[in-house]
Amino acid sequence: MDLIMTSLAGLDNFAIYFGISIVFLFIFKVVYAFVTPHDEWKLVKEEKNVAAAVGFGGALVGFAIALGGAASNSIALIDFAIWGVVAIIAQSLAFALLRFTFMPKIAERINNNEVSAGVMLACMSIAVGLLNAACMTY
Repeated sequence: MDLIMTSLAGLDNFAIYFGISIVFLFIFKVVYAFVTPHDEWKLVKEEKNVAAAVGFGGALVGFAIALGGAASNSIALIDFAIWGVVAIIAQSLAFALLRFTFMPKIAERINNNEVSAGVMLACMSIAVGLLNAACMTY
């Protein structure tokens, strides 16, 4: 019984970090929708646009990877929150980097349901998320 109680001793911290992570996912969704010139939710829900779903899904996964790095390396909740904001900024910059350098017509291509554009957006977002998480170590 002591082993179980010892294992559950961190449950309150888990719940707090997990709850804040869910809030950060929602904030990221709002910020990402603001940064991108296309409406992902409309494209995915109403138009069944696969390119938008893949691109947005990759952005969420990339952000979650970065946020996971922030959670596992933070020393306090405020530290986690600060690095969560950094992760939002870095992931938003990933879209801007792709849009304004490598694929200037990415938004138009996603609107046209070009799956290859969605895949490239997802890959860029996940790659940046992995780098972001790795750079959050002390």
